[in-house]
Amino acid sequence: MKKKQFTGQLSDIDLRMLRIFRTVVECGGFSAAEVELNISRAAISIAMSDLEQRLGFRLCQRGRSGFSMTEEGEKIYNYTLQLLSSIEDFKTQINTLHTQLIGELNIGITDNMVTVPQMKITRALSNLKQRGPDVVINIRMIPPNEIESALLDGRLHAGVVPDLRKLPGLNYYPLYKEKSLLYCSQEHPLFNYDEQEISDEALAEFDAVVPAYAQSAENKQWQTKLNTSATSTDREGIAFLILSGQFIGFLPTHFASRWVSDGKLKAIYPDKHFYYTHFTAITRKGARPNLILDAFMEELDMNIDTEATSNQ
Repeated sequence: MKKKQFTGQLSDIDLRMLRIFRTVVECGGFSAAEVELNISRAAISIAMSDLEQRLGFRLCQRGRSGFSMTEEGEKIYNYTLQLLSSIEDFKTQINTLHTQLIGELNIGITDNMVTVPQMKITRALSNLKQRGPDVVINIRMIPPNEIESALLDGRLHAGVVPDLRKLPGLNYYPLYKEKSLLYCSQEHPLFNYDEQEISDEALAEFDAVVPAYAQSAENKQWQTKLNTSATSTDREGIAFLILSGQFIGFLPTHFASRWVSDGKLKAIYPDKHFYYTHFTAITRKGARPNLILDAFMEELDMNIDTEATSNQ
């Protein structure tokens, strides 16, 4: 039976299909979306076909050549983001009429922050959940630039990113001062060297892994002193390569501590080779009132104290 063409009236089924479409686009295809949505690829395909039939045109190309959006699909994706953001704004506005915290909090966080010992974010989330047991918390582990974009277009309520730049549309709240040291593994020739024997010239002879993600100008200066022969888009990848015994590289002390304690990693000349990365919580300027976000930021602010400027 031929499905009814879209007439401008949205049903819950339409919204569900649009959410599936958004996830497929953001995951880059059906296979990755299958994991994200926790439904079968066949169910995703049916939903996409039904949505295309409802709208009256093809949204994407899928097949052996891979996944790609049509021109109409790109427009519908942007319209979908606006629509779903508006729905969330509506929920937020309704929530302001209640004394209880009801709704969602969407947060974007830079990778490998959970081992930071101060645990300001963890405590704030715990206190928020105690204040609003019905609050749904959604965390996305994504790169800083994606967090900024998602905040500006309303897909996220808050984020945690390195303090590398200030965008005019965002508010910034200092959180952490993270110390990084230069490490080698127990399999590396430098592991058994006396620190006094390691010169800058000697270090430059060994292969090193450096970040492929954004860094402050000060931190980048440290990377130029190394013999870069590998890069990684996140800190876990850097750890993988250092632990291989073939590379040296910088890691945050809180992230490396588990391997240091096990004797698998060693800091090279820690009094000399180190740098700091500052992290901030960010929200969008001019965002509509949001009781859940306000409550989270209140809890976060209560945990922002002198630790924010102390060394780890």
